[in-house]
Amino acid sequence: MSRGALTGTRIRERRMMLRMRQSELARAVGISASYLNLIEHNKRRIGGKLLVDIAKTLSVDASALTEGAEVALLDGLRQVVAAQTDAPQEALQVEGFADRFPAWAQILVERQERVQELERLVEMLSDRLTHDPFLSAALHEVLSTVTAIRSTADILADTTDLDRDWQMRFHRNLRDDSHRLAEGAQALVTYLDDGAEGAQEKTLPQDEVDAFLRRHDYHLAELEGQAGTPEALIEGAAELESPHARELALRALGQYQTDAAHLLRADLIAAITENGLDPGVISARFGVDIMTVFRRIASLGEEDIGLTPGLVMCDGSGTLTVRKPVAGFELPRYGAACPLWPLYAALTHPMTPIAAVVEQSGRPPQRFQTYAICRPRLGGAFSDPPIFEAAMLILPATSDSAEPVLPIGTSCRICSQDNCAARREPSILADVSGVGGNAL
Repeated sequence: MSRGALTGTRIRERRMMLRMRQSELARAVGISASYLNLIEHNKRRIGGKLLVDIAKTLSVDASALTEGAEVALLDGLRQVVAAQTDAPQEALQVEGFADRFPAWAQILVERQERVQELERLVEMLSDRLTHDPFLSAALHEVLSTVTAIRSTADILADTTDLDRDWQMRFHRNLRDDSHRLAEGAQALVTYLDDGAEGAQEKTLPQDEVDAFLRRHDYHLAELEGQAGTPEALIEGAAELESPHARELALRALGQYQTDAAHLLRADLIAAITENGLDPGVISARFGVDIMTVFRRIASLGEEDIGLTPGLVMCDGSGTLTVRKPVAGFELPRYGAACPLWPLYAALTHPMTPIAAVVEQSGRPPQRFQTYAICRPRLGGAFSDPPIFEAAMLILPATSDSAEPVLPIGTSCRICSQDNCAARREPSILADVSGVGGNAL
């Protein structure tokens, strides 16, 4: 099962045998040439209708281009090896292992996926226990009721000559507090059970907005032209339950519509396909603000430019105000992010563009090209102090990049990076990561 036998390689070999240009095949199946290039170099998985369309265009049976799940299995094994900091050299020969022991290879891949799932669960529960306002209030209510019951019981037990009327009053208090404790405990258990069914519990208005944008895959086609309005989009949106969330969504959608009017989606895709994905070049070509370019690129998907961009933005306090995630680059749901992010370096150097290749620690090595900048905007009158806003565009980068790599984390609470001068608090995964590193 050699690397040369992968699906993308077969597609490329068949296309070249037919003397067909890459752009011709991409146009025939309805994808960009850059996306097809990633497929042919085995950097993007392929299957379903797209695989069938490519096979039909190349006049070959789809089974001749793929051997089932071999690509996914090899990618999974590489992630297993990458997660081990002290993996021996022979562990890098994943093709031979998968060829000789396919069942064991599948078991290892599934186990690694389970480990990653549990790490995300620990992260979510830790953040929830720390920042969930309802959970904090519910626990405080339970503890207050327990304290009241204990105080009443102590009075009844220690006071032998208590008046009968006072005894009856204290007994009623015990009964009422016991009922309140039972109801509070039940409500708390129900809340935790409901939260366990879905890690994306919406506890803040921003969570509701994030859920709304995820459902639309961060692309709002109705706002690209004159077909829709922000008010019409949020009307009846199930995710936007609170008035504050609707207000935030209305603001975000209004910005999206303004950005779409200044930089057309088709023009942006054409520019990226022709000249590459450099935000500065795009900003200069179309004469639009760099923040607009960041937001417009983040609205694109893999089917448009061959990769999925991510975007984070923060205000002057460092609080994340925009979170568009990208696979492999974890974003904290609550609290502050890693202070080593280029996003915060830009915040301390307004108007200075910062480009850096980063890699999050404690996860299978995956590099990302980041572009960050901080820009002031007027808060009202000309004499008012400026409001600073920083943004960081996140793009998957090739692992063989010659640029120096900046090691970063997600947040201190779940970062396993040792001896970090920027650490604010100990990591809750410090011991777990040490065990997990030798588990496989």
